[in-house]
Formats: sequence, structure tokens, C-alpha cells
Amino acid sequence: MSVLTRDEAQTRAQTLDVERYTIALDLTTGEETFDSRTAIRFTARAAGDTFVEVKPATLRSVSLDGQSLDPALLDGNRYPLTGLAAGPHELRIDATMHYSRTGEGMHRFTDPTDGETYVYTQLFMEDVQRVFAAFDQPDLKSVFAIDVTAPEGWTVLGNGVAEHTGEGHWSIAPTPLVSTYLVAVAAGPWHSVTTEHAGLPFGIHCRRSLAPYLDADADEILDITRACYDRYHEKFDEPYPFDSYDQAFVPEFNAGAMENPGLVTFRDEFVYRSAVTHTERQTRAMVIAHEMAHMWFGDLVTLTWWDDIWLNESFAEYMGYQTLTEVTLPRALDSGRAGKSPFPDTWVDFGVTRKGWGYDADQRPSTHPVAPDPDAVPDTASALLNFDGISYAKGASALRQLVAWLGEKDFLAGINTHFARHRFANATLADFIDNLASATDRDVHAWAEQWLRTTGIDTLTAETGTPEPSSPAELAANGSGNGRGDGSGSGQSWSLAVTRDGSRPHRVTVGAYDHALNTQAGPGHLALRDRFDIDLPGDGTPTVRPGRRPALVVLNDGDLTYAKIRLDTASWDTVLTGLSGIPDALTRAVLWNTARDMVRDAQLPPATYLATVRTHLPHETDLALVQGVLSFAAGQVVDRYVVPEDLPAARATLTDLCRDLIRRTEDGSQPGLRLIAVRHFIDAATQPDTLRSWLDEGTVHGGPELDPELRWRILTRLAALGATDETAIAAALEADPSATGREGAARCRAALPTAEAKAAAWDALFTDDTLSNYLFTATAQGFWQPGQEELLGPYVSRFYPEAIALAARRGPAIAEAAGRHAFPAYAIDPMSLGTGIRALEDPDLIPALRRKLVDQLDDLRRALAVRSAVALAD
Repeated sequence: MSVLTRDEAQTRAQTLDVERYTIALDLTTGEETFDSRTAIRFTARAAGDTFVEVKPATLRSVSLDGQSLDPALLDGNRYPLTGLAAGPHELRIDATMHYSRTGEGMHRFTDPTDGETYVYTQLFMEDVQRVFAAFDQPDLKSVFAIDVTAPEGWTVLGNGVAEHTGEGHWSIAPTPLVSTYLVAVAAGPWHSVTTEHAGLPFGIHCRRSLAPYLDADADEILDITRACYDRYHEKFDEPYPFDSYDQAFVPEFNAGAMENPGLVTFRDEFVYRSAVTHTERQTRAMVIAHEMAHMWFGDLVTLTWWDDIWLNESFAEYMGYQTLTEVTLPRALDSGRAGKSPFPDTWVDFGVTRKGWGYDADQRPSTHPVAPDPDAVPDTASALLNFDGISYAKGASALRQLVAWLGEKDFLAGINTHFARHRFANATLADFIDNLASATDRDVHAWAEQWLRTTGIDTLTAETGTPEPSSPAELAANGSGNGRGDGSGSGQSWSLAVTRDGSRPHRVTVGAYDHALNTQAGPGHLALRDRFDIDLPGDGTPTVRPGRRPALVVLNDGDLTYAKIRLDTASWDTVLTGLSGIPDALTRAVLWNTARDMVRDAQLPPATYLATVRTHLPHETDLALVQGVLSFAAGQVVDRYVVPEDLPAARATLTDLCRDLIRRTEDGSQPGLRLIAVRHFIDAATQPDTLRSWLDEGTVHGGPELDPELRWRILTRLAALGATDETAIAAALEADPSATGREGAARCRAALPTAEAKAAAWDALFTDDTLSNYLFTATAQGFWQPGQEELLGPYVSRFYPEAIALAARRGPAIAEAAGRHAFPAYAIDPMSLGTGIRALEDPDLIPALRRKLVDQLDDLRRALAVRSAVALAD
């Protein structure tokens, strides 16, 4: 199959104007294939040759302007159109297409709970060719009119309002001008909740087996949807550009969600079967806000080529988090937030989860600019690699810094100019920057070059001191006391010098904190004394502030820029002893990120990090911080950075912490914190007794009762410990025969510490090619387990050649899953690194897997460096 190059796309865009697709899909022809008939009306601007893309099971017929063409001329995924005359044409293609089991193209899923079948499209990048023939590039926008024949009893959803015309036939209202990758169809016996808002039909949809869970949250989901819709209409001059707004929660979805205009698709894990925390509900709400922002930025105005994917994702990421802090709901999600945003602390979650994703990606060899040079994205295969923490988290951080520097009023004015100039068309980075520049006197072009065209992370390092006054006048200017008890007017002063290792300008807020005195906060708490902004780089002159030197000086207080932060020595000492006593959660997030970066850079021993976690996390009130810090402590520090001889103590630290949090939440006042603690206690357990007791009794002592998620989590850990067997797994699956139950059973079976279980799991992953994308991921997640190194050793070298062959057979989605989840992440040794580096030379390595291996091997190299630093220190 040929990937589309940027040069080919530019040539075709200069050659063709595409007016309309008329598509007929027949979903009643069997379980393996469906029929696809496409008529494309287009105009050739001049005589010449071009091609159309299609990936059929069987190409039955092709005709151009009524003349039959030879289907055998199909070359891979391209059908040549030679000798085109200038003027209008109609191309008709009739084909049989394969259903997908990997979440690409037209994915087909049969629900094991009730036997009902669902199909939906995911056409991103170049997968439209798996569903219908197309001139498949984002800047050949067109109108799409789709008819669908579906089994009786099914409902069909699409980009526009769908009308059932009888006998299983559905007609979807034609779209306005949209790109090929944004076309969407979802069909099946959906359970739907519908309403109307602002004169438009709104709906949410899921599989029938999930109906009770969707109904339980329907008011919340629809309230958030309506609130975001209204808030975007306050921000944007351009009204919502489509005729309806449906949100379908679909099975085995590869991404978090997809911004198809009028029909957003979400992974149906967002329909919660089990208990979740407020932060997890916030994540779902943020994804709703993120995808709705795409209706304007991405759908109304679309990138011209894939080098500008950040324009879609960074904007939606920024808008999703920011808008969620601003909306209010008619029904408060908790009694203390009536009339206020139910999610006022979204940027804390961004700081402790998404931002780390960006920081990590930006320090790997695969890093790239937020806005890469067009020559760096020569084809669709290379473009697919840029959907990472840089295009999302770093890009959103850059926009947040831009808003801090530009001001929100001018930022939104530029955005609205962008929408007005390019509505239902395409735009480039240059267009975007020009439109922002039209709203301000600031040099946005220079800002873009420094922020969007560069790679890596700047490091901002603080040094504080107590300068000597240069004259009696300066001493007098400092004042002689103000009675505040902080020394801020006592004739003293302190200085702050910031060094920047990097090239970008930064506007940062500095927070100065003192130990709290004479307050009800208690010992160990810190109080904000002063907060001020500085611009970097400055003129080199230290900033001088009145008062004695603070106990803690925090650069990037408020987290408005994207940089590593290093504190002065005295401030870092204060953090180690007083982190939980800092009043603002976003400030704490900045400091936890500093500690995270220092561990990864081998500047803070893993044991010190874990001791800090043990000291301060029991007092943390923000659930996003608790979850983010515990996840890094368990998944990276303990599993990868701690040297083997220190592992028992490290695991005991985590177990003791979780046990402490469980004890502290027995009164039921903090169910979210208790749930996080229970989950991590299960994952960290080294002995099976407590877990067996909970599983046998169906409840954690003191609550909560075990829901499906907790049951499978416990059983997975017992499997890894060798404390359960196939009989128990089969019984659990019989009790929960759902799709997530099947995934749980696959994960458990792969985790069993027996040679037979590992061999069966390996065969399922790399040989038989029948696992769906989700079952593949679950099996891979179970396979590699800490503590099973002797059993797993022979598979480390096998992984590389077998993963390379698998990726070539099954394509990018499975390649990405193999590189992410089936990689031997727990084999932290130089031999594993060397084997992986040699594998990168394999000529059969497809780009999607190569990128994952490059990243994984760099993380392995970093883990070895951290362990080496610990060994040297000892």
C-alpha cells in the first residue's frame, strides 16, 4: 500500500476541485465484509493524470463519466485516472470492503454480553480508503451524502441528521464542506438519550448492555455538553457549523475520542460500569469540551497538510481544559459547587498528568517541534507519528503561555479572525499566526518561531540571596517595618536571579512563601507572602523584593509556562519538609513535577522521592495530584528506577502509604481518595492474603464493595503472584461475560507465572492474528510482570523480530499497541538495550513501531542511568 506524500497531495489539490460524494453502504452482507458504492463529482482544472484511493476486499467495478474502466488497474490502494480532460467528471466505484477488528476503518464488534453487533468508522489520516473510495487528503473538502442499509432494529448515526426511510434504509443529511477523514457512520442497536439545545438535536448513544450506566450519567454528560456549547458561543463569533450534535460511546476505540463533525465518537470506557473518582469524571468532561472545540478548530477550519496537526490538537487541548474551568451546570456534581464550575482545578490535572507526557516526549530522540517544518512531514506515515505529548500537551502549554503574554482578549480576537477568514476551508500555521498578529501589536511571528519551531525543554533555575543595600537611601526605601511579621518592610530585602538554559522567552509568575505563623493552618504550613511576574530572558539584573528571604521561592507559580524548574537549595529543603503545607494545588503540582523531573534526570534519588511521597501524600487533598504522583511512584520509580536490592523497601513504602490512606478514609468522607488508595494497594501488594480476603468477601473491609473493575484488578494481581488459577479466572469470566470481562480474563491468563500461560499468551499476541485491538492490549498488559524476570527472560530477545513481523502484517494500530504494551519494559539491563538498538536497523520495521521502540529504548536508557547514579552514590 502506498502512503500519500505531501508533494502528491499538493499536486492533486492544484489539479482537482471535489464537489460531492454520494455514498451507499450496505451493512447486511455478512460478518466479514460490507458493500460500498461511491460516486464522486469533481472538476479537473486542466487535462492530466491523477489517482483515487481505495482499499477493497474486491473491486467490482469502476466507471468514469459513464465509461467502464478495468478494476484490475488498481495498484495497491491507488486506482489511476489517466488522460483526464479538463472540466467536470463523475467517478463511480463499487467495492466490497473488509470490516476491521483493529479500530481502523469500519470496526465491527459483537457484544459478548448480549450478542448484539455494532459497527462504526474511524477514518483518521488515511483509513477512509477502507470504507469508500476517496481523494483522501484534508485540503480536498467536499459535501458528503451517505445512505446506509442496516439490519432491521439498528439505528444509523452520521455527521448529519439521519432519517430512517424504511426496510433498514437510512439517509444521512449531506454535510457542509468537510475533509475526508472527518466522515463518520455508526450503526447498531444503540441505546440513545436525546434532547434538544439551541434549536439543535443533541444525543448520546452506547451499546444496549451499557444502557443502565449511561442513563445514570446522562444528565451529567448532557449538562456538560450544553454548558460547553454555550460557553464556546460566548467565545467564538462563528456559530456551531453543523446540523446536530451526537456523541457515541463506541467499543474497542483506539483513541480517547474523535472529533467527527456532528458525531463525536468516544471510547466507551467513559460509560462507567464501576466506581470512579471526581477527577475521572473531570477527565470525561474535559474530553467532551476538547472534542467540541474541534468543531471550530479542525472541522470548520482544517489543516492543509498534516504538519499542522498541532493546530487541531493543541488548540482543542487548551480550550478543553480552560473552558471546563469556566462553565457552570444547572445541577451541581457535588453540593459545594452549586452555581460554580464543577471542575475548577482542571489545570492541576493537566499539570500533573498531561504535562509530564509532553516533557517526556520532548526529551527523547524522537522529539519534534510543536509545528514541524513541512519537509519533516513528507507523507502520512510520518505524520501519524506526531500524535504525541508534544502535539497535545506541549502545544497546549505553549498556547497557555501565549495567552498569558498576549492577553485572552487579543487571543480570542485573533482566533475569531481565523474562523471568519477560513470557514469551511483549510489553513496553515502561517495563516494562524497572521490572524493572531492582526489582533495585537506584539510580535507574534517571533514568538511562534521561538516556541513552535524549536525542540526540547528550557530549564529555569532560581538563585536567591540577600543583597547589601548600595546606599543609605536604598536602605531607607526598604522601609522600617509594617507589623506583618514577615519582615517585608523591616529594612531587609532579598534577590532573585533566574538562569535560563534554553532559547524561549517566558513570562512566569514567582511565588514567595513563608512558614505560616499565628494561623489555624498548623505547623508545617506555608503562606503566600508575595506573587509577581517576571519576563525571561531579562537584562541580567536580579529582581530585588522587600523583606527577608522567603522560605520558599517557586518559579512558574501557576504553571503558565512550559519549562523544567529548579529551585534554590533553601527552597528545595522547604519543599521536602513542607510540600503538603503549600495552600494552592497548582503550586503543589509544579513542585511535584520538579521532583519528577529531578528523579528522571538522576538528580534526586528514587528513595528520596518515595520518602517525600510517603510524607506528604497522606495530607494531599487534590485527587488528581494523588493519582498522578502515585502512578509515577509505582509505574516508574518502583518498577523501573529503584535498584533490585532496594525493591522490597520501595514496595513496602507504597504498600504502607496506601494502607495509611485506606485507614484515614474509613469514615466514608473521602470516597475518591479511598478508591485511589485501594486500587494502588492492590497493584502494589506483594502478599495475597488481604486481596484474597477482599475477593472472597466481595468488599474491601470498611468499603467499597467490589465492583467489576476492582474484582478484575484483584484477580490480575493474584494471578501475577501465582495465587490464583485458570479455574478461578474462568469462573470470574462466567460471572462477568462482558467485553471488559473478556479483557480482564485475558490479562489474568497472561499474568500467570507458568511457562504454559506465557507460551499461550505469546502465541495469541504474535502468531494467530485473531485478537482484536483491545484483547491484544489486555494480553500484552498481563504478560510482562515485575518479579517474573526468570520466566520471562527468553522472551526479551524474541520480542523484537516477532513484533516487527506482526506490525508488518497487522498495521499501525497493532504496531502501536505492541510497542506500547508488549514491550519488555521491566527488563532493565544493558543487554536488553543493546538488543533493541540493533533491532532498529531492521529494514522491515514500519514507522509506527519504529517510533514506539525509539521511545521505549530511550526510557530504558534513562532508567539505566538513574540506577547507575544510585549505585555510584552508594
